[in-house]
Amino acid sequence: MAPRPAWKGYLKLSLVTCAIELTNVVTHAEKVSFRILNRKTGNTVKRVYVDAETGKPLEEGDEIKGYEVSDGEFVHIEEDEIEAVEIESSHTMSLDGFVEKSSIQQIYLDTPYYVAPADEVSEEAFAVIRDAMAAKKMAGLARIVLYQRERPVVIEPLGKGMVLTTLRYDDTVRRPETVFGDIEATKTDDEMIDLAQHIIDQKKTKFDASKFDDRYEDALLELIRAKKAGKKAPKAKAPAKPSNVVNLFDALKKSLNAEGGAKAGKSSSKAPAARTKAKAAAPKRKSA
Repeated sequence: MAPRPAWKGYLKLSLVTCAIELTNVVTHAEKVSFRILNRKTGNTVKRVYVDAETGKPLEEGDEIKGYEVSDGEFVHIEEDEIEAVEIESSHTMSLDGFVEKSSIQQIYLDTPYYVAPADEVSEEAFAVIRDAMAAKKMAGLARIVLYQRERPVVIEPLGKGMVLTTLRYDDTVRRPETVFGDIEATKTDDEMIDLAQHIIDQKKTKFDASKFDDRYEDALLELIRAKKAGKKAPKAKAPAKPSNVVNLFDALKKSLNAEGGAKAGKSSSKAPAARTKAKAAAPKRKSA
């Protein structure tokens, strides 16, 4: 059974238009999920809206959205009034500009969706837009109304289809300096950097998403199986927490040996005392 599209509309490049549909890339169908139960009866429970002042539950149809314009004063908005709000990007994604995907900082990338032609009539125009972007190695910028929000997006070719990634607005992204600004400048030792580089070389690999397993979910499933069988919950041994490194040079040497790369490092086994001792605690941060 084909997944239900998250959005249907049109993709437009100048005067070329084709019908498309967006499908969620991520599925949570196989993930462990829990229901809330009544501990005494074992029955499932449901949430009920209650009036904040009277405490009485609302009847079906009594709920309405409200926008607070001042303290305790709300403008009432009906669902059909929200649905009636439309702008061009509600139904059409116009490719207004093109960029190299690598030029978009990772912090702005949000949620991916597959893009496919919605019908046979649109397949040729869709393919022309897709193949033109692939030939130029460019990604398109557009806007789309999705889940009652207009979102900037980037669209790029992916096999026989395309992938769209919603982008975060600039004013919703924290500037790196707000987090990194208090980190003190540190002069690093070339010899220790060399050791760290050898460790990186030893651990070099290729990305393969199929090798990633949700180990936490596996542990949850083990718990569920045990409880279902009437057994006690398995006792997991808590992993030891890493301690602060006192001698960074020695730690790097041991790490390199553990990775089987002792011969790769040509650094001296003894570093000058002034360069071997790292701070036992994290660098002090400036007060805000």
